[in-house]
Amino acid sequence: MGQNIAHGFFGRKGGVSETHTHKKTQKNGNYASLNTGQGSGDDPQAIRENRQRVARALGTSKDNLISLHQYHSTEVVTHTTPLSPNLDPTRPKADGHVTQIPNLALSALGADCGPVLFFEPQTRIIGACHAGWRGAVTGITDATLEAMEALGAKREHIRAVLGPCISQVNYEVGAEFQNQFIERDPNYTVFFKSKIGHSRTPRAHFDLKAFILARLRKAGLQHVAALPDCTYAQADEYFSYRYNTHHALGDYGRNISAIMLTE
Repeated sequence: MGQNIAHGFFGRKGGVSETHTHKKTQKNGNYASLNTGQGSGDDPQAIRENRQRVARALGTSKDNLISLHQYHSTEVVTHTTPLSPNLDPTRPKADGHVTQIPNLALSALGADCGPVLFFEPQTRIIGACHAGWRGAVTGITDATLEAMEALGAKREHIRAVLGPCISQVNYEVGAEFQNQFIERDPNYTVFFKSKIGHSRTPRAHFDLKAFILARLRKAGLQHVAALPDCTYAQADEYFSYRYNTHHALGDYGRNISAIMLTE
């Protein structure tokens, strides 16, 4: 993505979370092994250690690895000082955040939703956001870009990378879901295709990845990329809410994506 930054898209491997049994358990358990989701039913001590491992991989401490209380909004926080400890229940309620502070790692958590990392190399401003379908259609990526610009970033210089999220072939949706998009913009029909999926009958499938990328390009970004990974199809590599739901596995872990300015 550029020089003088550390960033990563972390899956489910390399952590300490224990295997949790279930009548239809996944191969490695619901939380094994690098679960970083404070909202999951995992052991809080294991989550803290997993977050410490992510922080070390980025070159900082877990107190400087910032996570949000995500709720599928368009709210964006601008960090001017580190949050410590980051597991405090008062962590900001938002789905995007930006900063100019070195050694402060901004993260986005997800288990099928799209994590987007941003970097503006000339002004050294970074951002991260959690883009599920609701946040994507209502404008969380646009709001994050605006917050970066408020710090001095130039939009034409901002680079964005979309991390692992669910692919269209595995994202079966109903008519009501599709209608919420079409009512906003009839051109959004291009992001839906009729396929036979989990329900065994032809239904619409939504291309979240293509939709997020299209929103980023429409916003004027010239440097946009995406990882090809599908969280649902690669359930041994990534946590997936939909995979666990379709296989009656109960609770699920969260993947973490993070970016940090280095000094």
